[in-house]
Amino acid sequence: MADTQEVEALAGLSLKTILMTTIGILLFGIYIAVLMNGENSLTVLKQLKEKKQVLLQKGKTLKRENQELQKAFFELKQLEPNI
Repeated sequence: MADTQEVEALAGLSLKTILMTTIGILLFGIYIAVLMNGENSLTVLKQLKEKKQVLLQKGKTLKRENQELQKAFFELKQLEPNI
């Protein structure tokens, strides 16, 4: 009992308050760690944005290639005799 009174005298807070604060800080730390490294984290968001840019660029490339192939197709189709 004397130890508890000494702790309270030193900190000015009860042992229960100190424990609750410590637990709160630990839970908040875990929450931040999950935000940074979890399934829905900032790093995953960054990777998805980069992947989106790559896919958009690939789509533009494929559209350009498709236009070139369609042009070649129609040029070849005009060379064929009409049946």
